[in-house]
Amino acid sequence: MILGITGGSGCGKTTALEAVRDLGGLVLDCDAIYHDLLSRSPSLLAAIDRRFPGVVSQSGLDRKKLGRLVFSDAEALQDLNRIAHGAVKAEVLARLTAHPPPLAAIDAIALFEGGLAELCQYTVAVTAPWEDRITRLMSREGISRDYAEARLRAQHDGSYFQRLCDFTLENNGAKDAFYQTARTLILQLLGSAPDCEGAFDHTNPKPTIFKEDHHCLLYTSPSPRDCS
Repeated sequence: MILGITGGSGCGKTTALEAVRDLGGLVLDCDAIYHDLLSRSPSLLAAIDRRFPGVVSQSGLDRKKLGRLVFSDAEALQDLNRIAHGAVKAEVLARLTAHPPPLAAIDAIALFEGGLAELCQYTVAVTAPWEDRITRLMSREGISRDYAEARLRAQHDGSYFQRLCDFTLENNGAKDAFYQTARTLILQLLGSAPDCEGAFDHTNPKPTIFKEDHHCLLYTSPSPRDCS
């Protein structure tokens, strides 16, 4: 089973992914994959250099120079994302097909924009209250509140991920409780735990709980419950 796990910064995706790892699953961190490819993929660097001449030299990619070019130009940023998404998707697919795991999770904030959701049996949105996200981001990265807020405002809000994903994990409690909630959902999807009453129809490949015309099953700490 391949899960797609997505959501904004500071929502708790790392904790949900810990549950995947503890169940023996493979976690594919798309941000890490992209940075790895930048250090070892001549084809990716060549594609970036064709679109942004002068940002790649013998010493590698000048990330600051590239950043100055794209973050003030929406079209340029879109082009860079298109190049990056294509390279990351190809690498993810290669890793999944080389040694197909019983359980894997694709960790990507651009799960849908990058075409990675197409590789998944189920997609899971991780959401959390705004203030909790700000606090986590400031603590984790040692940044100011103003910068943390600016980072989050530049991302999609939780409703965007909820609308697109099959399931939502709502991280509104203690870390341990959220970990257990995530583990419960994963086990249910694997068929290793009892289903929530009415949550699944095993004759269909997707969950059949509906909220506002989209597939949704909401899990909150400390126990799962249906959307209503």
